[in-house]
Amino acid sequence: MSNKKEDLDEIHTLSRKDQRLVLKRLCHYAGLFKQQFGIAIFFAIFLSVINVLLPRMLQYYMDHYLTHQSTGLKIIIGFAIVYAIGTIIKALVQFIEEFAFAMGAERTLERIRSKLFHKLHTLGLNYFDQTPAGSIVSRVTNDTKTLYNFWTLFLMIIIAFFAMISAFFAMLSVNVTLAIATVLFVLVLYFLIWLYQKLSFKIYQHLREYLSQINTKLNESLMGINIIQQFGQQKRMTAEFEDRNNAYFKMRNKMINVNAFLLYPTISLMFILAEVISLTGFGWQSMHTIVAAGVIYAFLSYQQNFFNPLSDVMNYMSFYQDGLVAGYRIMKLFDNETNAPTQNEASSAVISAGRIEFKNVTFSYVPGKPVLKDVSFAVEPGQTVAFVGHTGSGKSSIISLLLRFYEFGQGQILIDNHDIRDYSTKELRQKLGLVIQEPYLFYGDIAKNIRMFDEDITEAQVEKAGKFFDADDFIQKLPGKYHAKVTERGASFSTGQRQLISFARTIVRNPKILILDEATANIDPQTEQSITTGLAKMRSDRTTIAIAHRLSTVQDADQIMVLNDGRIIERGTHKELLAAGGRYAELYELQAANETNK
Repeated sequence: MSNKKEDLDEIHTLSRKDQRLVLKRLCHYAGLFKQQFGIAIFFAIFLSVINVLLPRMLQYYMDHYLTHQSTGLKIIIGFAIVYAIGTIIKALVQFIEEFAFAMGAERTLERIRSKLFHKLHTLGLNYFDQTPAGSIVSRVTNDTKTLYNFWTLFLMIIIAFFAMISAFFAMLSVNVTLAIATVLFVLVLYFLIWLYQKLSFKIYQHLREYLSQINTKLNESLMGINIIQQFGQQKRMTAEFEDRNNAYFKMRNKMINVNAFLLYPTISLMFILAEVISLTGFGWQSMHTIVAAGVIYAFLSYQQNFFNPLSDVMNYMSFYQDGLVAGYRIMKLFDNETNAPTQNEASSAVISAGRIEFKNVTFSYVPGKPVLKDVSFAVEPGQTVAFVGHTGSGKSSIISLLLRFYEFGQGQILIDNHDIRDYSTKELRQKLGLVIQEPYLFYGDIAKNIRMFDEDITEAQVEKAGKFFDADDFIQKLPGKYHAKVTERGASFSTGQRQLISFARTIVRNPKILILDEATANIDPQTEQSITTGLAKMRSDRTTIAIAHRLSTVQDADQIMVLNDGRIIERGTHKELLAAGGRYAELYELQAANETNK
């Protein structure tokens, strides 16, 4: 609950200055497609001119022809044709205006969404450790989609501006007094907009955050559905979801009340009042002089043209606050500086031998709470080094630093006696191969998952990698073989089969350094035997770093390092550590006793 409160407190910090900055930055993205928006504005002006001319045509026709019985059929048909052409032109202008704007708005959203997706892949893992996946999904999908209606509001404002100006001058040409009386309603409108923004802003801030929390809860439930069902957590998860959903519903209810009171109904009321005043004014004028019907029609048409765009603006006014909050959340993600560690991308340094050295490395995920403390060790080319220790001792942190998932604080990490930062990202990713405990497969087919969509890797190389770890045995039995369909996360395959594909994915790139993070922890004995045989071949002429809880899997390592509370407390071979009778010996005896009891 505290996290929810912090999120809601944070969004209240959006000041007027922040709103202007968000608006300015959103306009920058729109400016990238100024041609489409420019066409829309041009035709909006053209439309306002047509809206003045069409009522003027009807006024002239009513006052000069309909009042005379001598008007011939030819004139009536001619006027009907001219008016029909004018109406068709108006429809075409509206189409071009709306189409051009829609294209500009959609391309703007596409650009923002693409840049957001790119930004996510530049962020360090710290960001993803601290931010729920559902919240991220909400920003990339819901928040960007909200901006479309936000841009539509600006089109409505532009249309309303030109329509009101043209309608006002048209009303002046008919009746100055009534035109000024109509314009005075704009002051009332300005007050209503100010009041609406004041009331709705905080409501929309809560709405966006509640929607983000709903997405987070939904994502969590879908990803962990098997655990939820296994432990009977359906009621708890449902209750938590309903709590967020009800909070969202109540806030939407507040927003509906504000919208219903201050938006379209109020504009309609002002329009009716303006018409009443105008009709009263013309009625008073008719008591002293004759008022042509066409004049009354034209003035009321101009008045309608004056208020109709305002109705559209007020209908979309709710999207202003919604879009501003969404824009703020998007820009906050753009501004996040939790970037992935940087490398010297211009470097031509090549990892050739695979020697690894940590020199007095200290690292913390949270400032002031180090998880690695003055860690030093060296791994010679071709050696296999294993890290063991209890959960939280710092084993995974070591390989995370080696893979440059996180930036370390103090010390130095060397590969082939070069600072790890001096290698390009491409070189590190090509020469360091990682196999994790929970393999992840992408939607597609097996071949694409082995080559990881790298078309430079041939079919022959893919099959060779599959045979290396005996994955070929089960793949050949599948329909389509290496092109057999892989569903989301590889759910149609067993854990062992997914792990075999994961090993094949690593070996196909022929890495110089192999990193195994509990790679055989969740697989059956038969699959483990296939992997063990493959690993023996794979480790030949490669530097290997392995993390293991089962000590039996790393007994043949050239060096075993025991971690405790972020420090290396023991190091040596399996026999040396057993003979020392320290922490490693205790762990080994404990695991041996557990195996015997089974």
